[in-house]
Amino acid sequence: MQHLRQLLEIENSELARLLRFSLYGLEANLNQARAELPLDPGSKICDEVLQELHNLLQPAPPQQNTGWEDAPDELKLNHLREAFNSDSELNYYLGNSQLQSQTDSDLWNEIQRKLLRVPEDLAASWRSRTLDLAQEVGAIADNSNLFQLPFIRDEIIYPGLSGTVQTQGLCLYQQALSNPLITQGNASDLPAAFLFLYMNFIEIDPDLHHALKSVFSFDVISLHSKPEQRDQYIDALSDRFQRTQKAEKNTDTLSILRAWIDMDEAIHSLIFVPPAERYSWWGKLQHESRRILKKIADEAINAGNEVRIRQLSGLYADICALSKDDLQLDCGGIPGEVLTCLRVYARINQEESPGRVIFRSSR
Repeated sequence: MQHLRQLLEIENSELARLLRFSLYGLEANLNQARAELPLDPGSKICDEVLQELHNLLQPAPPQQNTGWEDAPDELKLNHLREAFNSDSELNYYLGNSQLQSQTDSDLWNEIQRKLLRVPEDLAASWRSRTLDLAQEVGAIADNSNLFQLPFIRDEIIYPGLSGTVQTQGLCLYQQALSNPLITQGNASDLPAAFLFLYMNFIEIDPDLHHALKSVFSFDVISLHSKPEQRDQYIDALSDRFQRTQKAEKNTDTLSILRAWIDMDEAIHSLIFVPPAERYSWWGKLQHESRRILKKIADEAINAGNEVRIRQLSGLYADICALSKDDLQLDCGGIPGEVLTCLRVYARINQEESPGRVIFRSSR
């Protein structure tokens, strides 16, 4: 275990990333098998192995500030911090929290990740502005140094910087998903893509929360401050991925549809506070799951079933009869309106399944 942990702790290592994905997959498979085989003679040892995997996958404790980092007012990109923090339009979508980074590299990535949550036209305008402000201090865009996130396509999400400030950018990278060490399934499988994308994104973005009812039903939970909730969310997402695979092997259209409704809920339950705007990069990414869900619902209808799927939005008062166990926030969006639809409302052959939303409180 010592060498496994040492490899996992190496930053910017492709091997470390592949190992982490493989261990998450092993943990998910063992959890599923343990539940299906409670009387297996190896169950006790399996529990100990699962505990060792759980401990191994815990994040390393944050390093203490040694006093050698530049103070925030000495950063080369400090003027960018000030402009970003004071922008009222950004505050409308992101809330009033201030940027927290203490280095130029971290500040660049924190700003770029936040722009993934605002409408794309605003994000594009601000991304151009960040590059202009970076050039003023001798830093230029660099698309050759990118942190790779596994997904079903290649895409540069935002550039890194070279020159007076050197830092990685971020990209989606299909080859990382298709590596046999990561997944044994179809590399183009969207549930698998979301599973491994999310596991990686959770590690790099401390602003992520979850609102998955099966893990915790009463509130929106920070994955950064509650690592046990992070592990439980990833386990639940892995379990739903396994169930979609099992349903698709059985080829029963209704089983596939129900499994996909659960998977879609888990995908949309990874959120920010306030939730990302619907037409942001993050909002459009998650909507890819809804498009597949609609396609599967259409296939069930074509097979002779009565199916109605509805994404809940608009005034909360107009849709609350179709939802259950909803959550409310006092930030983001318009008071009284739905901020995000976590689970779609579904009616399948006269059987109703309520949706679930996060809405902005009226007061």
